[in-house]
Amino acid sequence: MSAYADAYSRSMADPQSFWLEAAEAIDWYEKPGRALDDSEAPFFNWFPDGVLNTCYNALDRHVAQGNGDRLALVWESAMANRAERYTYADLLDLVSRFAGALRNLGVGRGDRVLIYMPMVPEAAIAMLACARLGAIHSVVFGGFAAPELASRIDDAEPTVIVAASCGLEPGRVVEYTPIIRAALEKTRHRPDSTIILQRKQSMSELGEGEFDWDAVISAAEPVECEPVMSTDPLYILYTSGTTGKPKGVVRDNGGHAVALAWSLTNVYNVQPGETMWAASDVGWQVGHTYTVYGPLICGATTVMFEGKPVGTPDAGAFWRIIEKHKVKVLLTAPTAIRAIKRVDPDGKCLAGHDISSLETLFLAGERLDPDTYSWAGNMLGVPVVDHWWQTETGWPACANLRGLEPMALKPGSPSVPVPGFDIRVLSSDGNPVQTGTEGMLCIKLPQPPGMLSTLWKDKERYREAYLSRFDGYYLTGDSGLIDEDGYVFVLGRTDDVINVAGHRLSTGVLEAVLAAHPAVAECAVIGVPDALKGQVARGFVVLKSGAGIAEDTLRQEIIASVRAEVGPVAAFRELYVVDGLPKTRSGKILRRSMRAIAEGRDEALPATIENPEIFTSLSPILQGSHTNH
Repeated sequence: MSAYADAYSRSMADPQSFWLEAAEAIDWYEKPGRALDDSEAPFFNWFPDGVLNTCYNALDRHVAQGNGDRLALVWESAMANRAERYTYADLLDLVSRFAGALRNLGVGRGDRVLIYMPMVPEAAIAMLACARLGAIHSVVFGGFAAPELASRIDDAEPTVIVAASCGLEPGRVVEYTPIIRAALEKTRHRPDSTIILQRKQSMSELGEGEFDWDAVISAAEPVECEPVMSTDPLYILYTSGTTGKPKGVVRDNGGHAVALAWSLTNVYNVQPGETMWAASDVGWQVGHTYTVYGPLICGATTVMFEGKPVGTPDAGAFWRIIEKHKVKVLLTAPTAIRAIKRVDPDGKCLAGHDISSLETLFLAGERLDPDTYSWAGNMLGVPVVDHWWQTETGWPACANLRGLEPMALKPGSPSVPVPGFDIRVLSSDGNPVQTGTEGMLCIKLPQPPGMLSTLWKDKERYREAYLSRFDGYYLTGDSGLIDEDGYVFVLGRTDDVINVAGHRLSTGVLEAVLAAHPAVAECAVIGVPDALKGQVARGFVVLKSGAGIAEDTLRQEIIASVRAEVGPVAAFRELYVVDGLPKTRSGKILRRSMRAIAEGRDEALPATIENPEIFTSLSPILQGSHTNH
């Protein structure tokens, strides 16, 4: 039996012993005697009798083992033109003193701290300081508008807000303090204090209840770690694109630590002392899991980058950082690679950089189109590993496990279910579908450690949103299939399936055809209402730099390709060349919002939108009043 097959079968047959064995990678004040508590099914708890501290596992234990001089975190800011390096001993000192500062302001075990910061080391320091105290942090993406920030303040009810005076974007400075003050004018809940990290690009005049980061940390004494139960919350993370009442995913301490330790070794093949770079903002799930906690728990080096893949200053930013810091594993979103490919299709910015340290490129967060997959693999000369997970899963549910057993790569597939994830494909009536047939991707309960344990203050909403559709299953909201080799193919959100004259078609399948055209940099397909067929597909493409193809020619070639590869049933005739696609700040294309405009629905744009001006130019096309197709 292969290493993967053995691990997966053991995780399914005897999760108790499998995960207790994995828990040996974590330092516990009181070791758990059992792994899974299913006494309140379908709500599950992991290592219910275990006592630990996540910050101790991320920092203290490495220093205690004599590795205080090992590099823990490197910060590269293309925006501030600065770079900093922190050893484990450096971070431990800063985190323990900032934890003391928070304690001086009344923060204790179970209290919430809202963190509203850009990609600066202090964001990670604040997160770890909360974990040290047993407090619960909630990181909100820096630059969120005041109404969205207010809704999260009211939901989490933080004792303290930790913020920066500003964030830096290409060509502009985003002042955070006015946004925080505007948000607090809208909230029912009032935090006791706000700590502000002053950045020289825009200093804030401090008002009542506002304290300077440097002042509070210099006045504080370091504090030791607070032991907490494994099942105690570590953080709340609000899902991107939330409208209305925020949906706060709750992550526990014990299951989270065990899952991250297992995944660093077995999925990413990252060992102590090696460098992993998750090019994600700390406000997103990837930033929590693999920029801050995962590498540090395992004694590796993590990279934080304040900048963009292109334009800060050019499309070679990623390659310079890989070379400078000997990055072994890069984890980013396909959007970042597409942006680089669009600006530098021939890889001229890569030339001259020694990226021989890079072992694997991992991509996640959205569909990986075949053209981007091929381009990245050919350009970098390393395996390109698509893997699939969500804010709710907290870590990969499907992956090619490069540390446990590297497998053959299949373009379009994130490979196989990770041990602990019992992934099934169900029909709309809840029955298993045949191999190779598309259906709803679900995770059979109990879910593994590291997944969300509930929604903050809303257990019933958690049940309704994720557990009520099919008894005994977690509903991922994604559609897909599993082939004869056990490889999973994620085809899109379940609402990304359109019905054309009775034929159900995945927009993901159509997008794969569009993306395969050599002139296309990125694309999106949505279903729009049609009086005759019920729905028809409408495609949008962004061209590569210097593509040099006439729109009519491109349209004819792509329509012919869809007809050849999907079939005449797709009835695909509407294709538009556009300058850009609307996205969240994490790079996900806002297909749902595009559909809403096309259907004439009044739906608020999500707070995470990166480029709202794109909707202005797209609206006539989405509404069908533009006839050039």
